[in-house]
Amino acid sequence: MKSAGINRLRSFVTYTVLILLSFMCLFFFYILIINATRSHADLQKGFSALPGKYFLENLRNVANDGSFPMFRGIFNSLIVSGSTAALCTYFSALTAYGLYAYEFKFKKAVFTFIMAILVMPTQVTAMGFLRLITKMGMYDSLLPMIIPSIASPSVFYFMHSYLQSSLPLSLVEAARIDGSGEYRTFNRIVLPIMKPALALQAIFTFVGSWNNYFIPALVIQSKNKMTVPILIATLRGADYMNFDMGKIYMMITVAIVPIIVVYLFLSKYIIAGVALGGVKE
Repeated sequence: MKSAGINRLRSFVTYTVLILLSFMCLFFFYILIINATRSHADLQKGFSALPGKYFLENLRNVANDGSFPMFRGIFNSLIVSGSTAALCTYFSALTAYGLYAYEFKFKKAVFTFIMAILVMPTQVTAMGFLRLITKMGMYDSLLPMIIPSIASPSVFYFMHSYLQSSLPLSLVEAARIDGSGEYRTFNRIVLPIMKPALALQAIFTFVGSWNNYFIPALVIQSKNKMTVPILIATLRGADYMNFDMGKIYMMITVAIVPIIVVYLFLSKYIIAGVALGGVKE
């Protein structure tokens, strides 16, 4: 009886903490959506937990603003974030597989070098990066935000750690004995086993690229090539007489929709992929 009472108390405390944490996480999304339904005048009056009547009007104001290409910005962000997620996860997994499955000279030195790059801040190399892309003719284009994603030390490290715990080398050796080529082995055998890691890193990479402000602000000048964070900053910095908080909240609300969709689409693979095949040693 005493043990059952303790278990009930633990369950109560656990669920209470989880409910509070969930409320704290979702409350800000709720306020964002509520504010997107209110007018600028209503927002100036203060906080309200009840929705307003200006959702469609705010959406039309943002969509029809000729100086603010909202849909073009979302399209640009989708191109950059989608390409970044695909390139980053695939080539990071390929690099991790190469360092995990092959024995070669200076293998540890290469791994150490990649880890050293991991601790280097992006801001340190910003000026050199800007001069490089300018000389290559890629300034004011989306390519500088996509191509560097091929090399991601943090994603590589996660993939390498996942391979160490999930991919037995005997499976790779068996595929080689059966006559499978190296790229075919990687694409047909290794990648399906890594699906949970790929899905998780694809979500993180997509969200990180979608919210990235520093690099787009550094290399983009044309308004029709701006991504969502740059456009939101532009809207926030508008003239005070034309400043509309309702439009800003609406733009932020629209901007988080693709992130939610990507998460809902890929999150199922994180759980379902844990039971994916492979020979366990």
